[in-house]
Amino acid sequence: MLNRRGLLRTLATLGVAMVVVMGSVFADELLGVISKVDRDTKKLTVIEKGTDKEVVVEINDDTEYVTPKGTSKVDLEKLETRITKAKEKGAKGVRVKITHEKNVASKIEAVAKKKAEAPAQ
Repeated sequence: MLNRRGLLRTLATLGVAMVVVMGSVFADELLGVISKVDRDTKKLTVIEKGTDKEVVVEINDDTEYVTPKGTSKVDLEKLETRITKAKEKGAKGVRVKITHEKNVASKIEAVAKKKAEAPAQ
């Protein structure tokens, strides 16, 4: 009887692990810079890192915006203001990592610019 319970627990754990892994396989990640915001159609234009290819990603009411300060819903007006300020400083836009499925974003994470390392002494 003990062997059956152990086997059942092992199979249940394996099943849960498969669901978690398969769920993360279907979601794609896009690393790049948001260059444009279309508030009317709720679409973001992202310049993909490394390829400079423009990708259009839709957002919906469930899309989360993650910053070091916490998680919130996406405010397109604030995001557009941040992009304008970044462009004024000479950047292409706001650096982000977007988790999406079929170009519909579920999570947008703000990516901080890496600080230059101090030279070794």
